Amino acid sequence: MFIELIATFAAGFGAAGLALAVNIITGGRLPRWVMPVAAGLAMIAVTIANEYSWGPRTAGGLPEGVVVIDDIQQSRWYQPWSYVWPQTVRLMALDTVAVQTRDDAPDVKLVDLYLFARWQPPAKAPQLINCAASQRADATAAALADPSAASWSDATPRLLAEICEG
Repeated sequence: MFIELIATFAAGFGAAGLALAVNIITGGRLPRWVMPVAAGLAMIAVTIANEYSWGPRTAGGLPEGVVVIDDIQQSRWYQPWSYVWPQTVRLMALDTVAVQTRDDAPDVKLVDLYLFARWQPPAKAPQLINCAASQRADATAAALADPSAASWSDATPRLLAEICEG
């Protein structure tokens, strides 16, 4: 967050300096408001670029074996351009390397899901995946002891494809 703030200020100073240089080259013919407007527009542009590049930057920084299985895009009223180009605000990633299988229930697999959200720390959510029934459940102590005691719900096709078929 701090680095993005520094980048935003640097873009503002750079645009103001460029406007100042253009004003000097043109012999002072530009209006006085050009420099602050250029700085403000550059800062807004850098902020928007940082917001839109968060999803791809986060996905690109994941270690080998961790794949993104879902990205949640959102539009906001105070960002009217997001109705045309929705912004990725959350990611769900799956650790395909650390998948565990039980001997007594070979169709049930224990996986780690990682939940990423903008401006929030990542969260780890252990899940049980039942490939035969196409379901998932939170990996609680009771569910780990006896998978039939888990509270099962439908799993997403992408999650099933990565775990059961991949």
